[in-house]
Amino acid sequence: MSAKKKSKFSFPTAYTVILIVMLLVLGLTYVIPSGKYSKLLYDAEANVFVIESPTGKVSEKEATQKTLDELGVKTNLSKFTDGSISKPVAIPGTYEQLPKEKPTVFKALTTFLNAPIQGLYDSIDIIAFVLVIGGIVGVINKTGAFTAGISALSRNLKGKEAWLIVIITVIIGIGGTSFGLAEETIAFYPIVVPIFLAAGYDALVAIAAIYLGSCMGTMASTVNPFSTVIASNTAGIDFTSGMPLRIFMLVAGLAVCIFYTVKYAEKVKKDPSQSLIYSQKKELEDHFLKGHNEENVPEFTWGRKLMLLIFALSFVVMVYGVKELKWSFKEMTSLFLFVTFILAIFAKLSEKEFVSEFVAGAADLLGVALIIGLARGITIIMDGGMISDTILYGLSNVVSNMSGIVFSTVMFFVYILLGFFISSSSGLAVLSMPIMAPLADVVGVNRDVIVSAYQFGQGLISFITPTGLILASLAMVNVTYDKWLKFVTPLIIMISVLAIVVLGIGVII
Repeated sequence: MSAKKKSKFSFPTAYTVILIVMLLVLGLTYVIPSGKYSKLLYDAEANVFVIESPTGKVSEKEATQKTLDELGVKTNLSKFTDGSISKPVAIPGTYEQLPKEKPTVFKALTTFLNAPIQGLYDSIDIIAFVLVIGGIVGVINKTGAFTAGISALSRNLKGKEAWLIVIITVIIGIGGTSFGLAEETIAFYPIVVPIFLAAGYDALVAIAAIYLGSCMGTMASTVNPFSTVIASNTAGIDFTSGMPLRIFMLVAGLAVCIFYTVKYAEKVKKDPSQSLIYSQKKELEDHFLKGHNEENVPEFTWGRKLMLLIFALSFVVMVYGVKELKWSFKEMTSLFLFVTFILAIFAKLSEKEFVSEFVAGAADLLGVALIIGLARGITIIMDGGMISDTILYGLSNVVSNMSGIVFSTVMFFVYILLGFFISSSSGLAVLSMPIMAPLADVVGVNRDVIVSAYQFGQGLISFITPTGLILASLAMVNVTYDKWLKFVTPLIIMISVLAIVVLGIGVII
């Protein structure tokens, strides 16, 4: 008798990972006490501060600097009146523990089932964006434009493929540090992955170039209005405070990420079996290089070139719209829908073929869209359980008696933990800065160190947190979470050491 083969463990899909995290967080809401800080919001129409107590009682106070000083919110009034701070701000010293509902199986079940559905509703703008991008990619793939373009690029970059990693990581890093380029990068994967595969790398290299560039850029944000500016405003300092250190962190961090990625990429190029996802090599090449045959490459005609140029220019317009015109996902999706209509002119497909390919392309990214909605459900459970403020309150008490480099180091790890539970950069800033920034005064540290610790900590956890974008990014190329963890863990350790050193320098100077 032949011995039975042992069943090989298969790491769960992104959907299952999210549901497991959702269950764990749901369990925490029954273990961690519920509690809230009073929140302050500026009402521009009435020119008053609206204050909501932990119990939900609402009151109003004059919108003056004196009011802010009395409440202990060390922020200039102008930051509220000019719209720099538009979200509710936590008021220091107002944390109050709230009674928790008696847990029941029915309540837990309904919370668990409702959260992902509500998450889909809340994420519909991002979901629509992803589906439209998928549709466009499906159409362009059908025309052979991607295949022809990839072949031309591969020929021109023969022997210089590593520069692709450098260029893409730096460009996306600049987008991250300047205006928080993050969710928008989802659109880049269908374009970049085939290029890297054709260059002899694996899909992890493409994810690294895009995702690490975005994470490192937002981690070392310089003028990003959604993190640096709002955190500095809420902390009561100018956003240029601590800028030299953050610029150093950006340059050094991107250099480390590029070196790490290129080293892995060249190892895979030299010996494909060294790839962490070698078992998926054929599957991924069949999917992303569909129709790509060096012996039968479609001619790179002017029509195909024009389609790729229009598609590329749409990203330039998108970046401009987000940065200068404050576009949301609705405007970005409308832009790409408009581009779809333009491409229909050059695609040389019948109406039925065009629609069919667009729908098929959107269907390819439906799984990614669902993951985005499911991940949002984790945040919904935490908000419903009112545990985020409790965690902040507990951690602020832990660091209040520390000083110097120990203080900055522990603050870094505090924000790693807070970043897991509060994935919104602006949300974490307005919640934590009024509480954490005054601690810097007590221990004799500049407040910009707190802002940097907030950025570095939340940025680092975004490399791996299931509540962020990583699972959606991995789903774009059908790579499991464990493979990414194995790839990125050594890099996280290196970046952590760099962040702690930079924060320590910030304390000393």
